[in-house]
Amino acid sequence: MYKDLDAFWMPFTANRQFKKAPRLLAKAAGMHFWTPEGRQVLDGSAGLWCVNAGHARPKIVQAIAQQAGELDYAPPFQMGHPKAFELAEQVVKLTPTGLNKVFFTNSGSESVETALKMAIAYHRVRGEGARTRLIGRERGYHGVNFGGISVGGIVANRKMFGTLLAGVDHMRHTHDLARNAFSVGQPEHGAEFADDLERLVALHDASTIAAVIVEPVAGSTGVLIPPKGYLQRLREICDKHGILLIFDEVITGFGRTGTPFGAKTFGVTPDIMTVAKGITNGCVPMGAVICKQHIHDAFMNGPEHLIEFFHGYTYSAHPLACAAGLATIEVYAEEGLLTRAREMEAAFAQALHSLKGLPHVIDIRNVGLVGGIELAPREGEPGKRGFEVFVDCWENGVLVRFTGDIIALSPPLIVEHKHIEQMVGAIAAAIRRVA
Repeated sequence: MYKDLDAFWMPFTANRQFKKAPRLLAKAAGMHFWTPEGRQVLDGSAGLWCVNAGHARPKIVQAIAQQAGELDYAPPFQMGHPKAFELAEQVVKLTPTGLNKVFFTNSGSESVETALKMAIAYHRVRGEGARTRLIGRERGYHGVNFGGISVGGIVANRKMFGTLLAGVDHMRHTHDLARNAFSVGQPEHGAEFADDLERLVALHDASTIAAVIVEPVAGSTGVLIPPKGYLQRLREICDKHGILLIFDEVITGFGRTGTPFGAKTFGVTPDIMTVAKGITNGCVPMGAVICKQHIHDAFMNGPEHLIEFFHGYTYSAHPLACAAGLATIEVYAEEGLLTRAREMEAAFAQALHSLKGLPHVIDIRNVGLVGGIELAPREGEPGKRGFEVFVDCWENGVLVRFTGDIIALSPPLIVEHKHIEQMVGAIAAAIRRVA
């Protein structure tokens, strides 16, 4: 095992603490990781919300290896390769009706940047160039590039990086402990929170607003489930004012909520959708932006030899990523994984909500195969209780996510009842041990 940890500046990590007591992973298969010492750890977070089909799936591994020996790289500007077009077609077969043009990126952060640029440029090419304002949401997470943190609403991700993008505003979040604590599935109260968008329209005027971006389920902030009717109301307000609605489905995409996309689960179709993570089962970095036909077609004007949209990445539609994506979608289809969260949802919810009544547990939230357990913060030490539960679970063979004092679960979609019992049991024991 390599033991010199000094050179690597780790992302989103308490580096000093980690390097005193490293949590290293050396192998993975199915529902589990293994440490370099050979200790087995149950993956309760699908890596980082991305390994939806479980680890080291042979079909995906073989597809990547074969592609590396056949075509390791192909330039995506003014050139193409067959698997890029094939993967786009397979993705479109899964999306809600009308979302049928796919622009490939390499991550969720890049997908968000692409979607925001696409939205602003769309209005410009239509002659509404004044529509440059972007509306995000408090507690939203949209990656870590400047556009994403500008429309995002997590304070720690924003506060150190200056003034960010101009012309960005935020709606209020949907978290409402007083009315919705311990809801099973979608909360009953809070559809009216969408009306906060009308406040921003009145403040800025609709003629200046290009797009609104939200996560169907706000994942990284601690699993905030949309109240019943909330997303429908957002859709109505955007339609009323000619504003594009963007769903960030980097977490909710590819089966997490019980259907291929959160848009299908909640019955609301956006104009633009961002995805990543589950598109390749986390094996090769990849993302995508999927938009409606009329958005794509608005750019298809002028001389045919000219570039229509001056945007892209060296590794857009990388051959290895496309091979991984195609194999991943095959695995999803063969095993019914894109709807399996719906089948497991009741058992998952029952297990999660059994934690109600434990010390410091102030809310439990769930939909599909994603759940959040919110703990009361320790006085003067916000986030420490959540971190200690995370470490306790790790030491006892279960990997969970934590954000502040919220523990998040999003297991691979191949999860079985015994795995749910082990995860929830480890969390319960950890909560009892942590003062």
